[in-house]
Parts: sequence; structure tokens; C-alpha cells
Amino acid sequence: MRIPHPNRFPGVGMRNIKTAIAASLCALVYYYIGRSPAFACIGAIFGMGSDMEDARKNGGNRLFGTLIGGLLGMALFRIYLIFVPDGSHSLLLVPLTFIGTVLLILLCQMFWVGGVQPGGVVLCILLFNTPVNAYVSYALNRILDTAVGVLVALTISYLFPRGWMKLWPQRLESWKLHARQARRAVWERHAK
Repeated sequence: MRIPHPNRFPGVGMRNIKTAIAASLCALVYYYIGRSPAFACIGAIFGMGSDMEDARKNGGNRLFGTLIGGLLGMALFRIYLIFVPDGSHSLLLVPLTFIGTVLLILLCQMFWVGGVQPGGVVLCILLFNTPVNAYVSYALNRILDTAVGVLVALTISYLFPRGWMKLWPQRLESWKLHARQARRAVWERHAK
């Protein structure tokens, strides 16, 4: 990791640009579908990496953490509502937070180790900051929006890999070759 010189303004690198493109693309798409882009943009920002492998790791952490934390939070909040139907804050949330955190860490160790922190965020928001009538839709929307953001980040990382300026001519030639082969195959089928 580069540490910037204290008297110098850091430069804008390719990862910075790719992250901005991914977040802006999410915001644009969500603008046209009339939905808040907040969590998709967050997913895109968290999901970006310096290369495709790093993006998969970062995006997986965010996506699987949100998925595990969201599903677990829904289950625990449902249990909470059995005992406190109006959803008002009570001391019962303290042991549920303890149990939820232990389960979250165990589940993340089983399925995706890096998901603990983003999963913990969703879990705590569901337990402490979500209205009773919206906890299921909140969790499902958060999972969906995070998935969209992470997929956008992965797509941008794929399209603009490290050293992408050098790779684009090769990719264009490859795509042209595949297009010619596909055209030839179609013509040969129609010629029969």
C-alpha cells in the first residue's frame, strides 16, 4: 500500500476511476427505475478491487456478508416480535445481539470468512433500526441492491482490468474473430 507524501495531493488512479464509474452506473440505473441507489452504490464501492481477484474477494465479502447478516437478522427479529409484538426496544435485544453475532461469525466461517463486518452491519440495523412492518422488505432489498452493486463492480473490473489499455486491442481482435466465426457458422447453416 502506498502512503501518500504529506505535502502532496494523491493522484487519481484507475481503481479510483473504475469505482466512480461503477457507483455512478448504479445511481443512473436506479434513477431510471425510481429506486434509491444507496445500497447498490455502496455495494459497487465495496466490491471494487485493484484487479479481478481482489474485486471478487471484496465483492464476495460484501455480498455474502449482507446475505448472511440479512437472513439471520430477519430470523432473529421475527423471534423478537414473538415476545415483543410492537417491536419496541427492550433488553431482549441484548441477548439476541449476542446470539446473532456468534451465529453470524460461525456462518461466515462456514460460507465466506470476509463477510463478518458487512453482515454485522445488516444484522445490527435489522435488530435496532428497522420498523416492525419493514424488516423483511428492508433485508431483501438490501441483499438485492448489494448484489446489483457488486455485479456492476465485477463487470467494470472485468471490462477494465489492470493494464486494460494494453489488453483492449487483444480483446477487440478476439471479439472480431468470434463474430466472424459466428457469422460464418450462421451462413453455413442457412446455406444448407
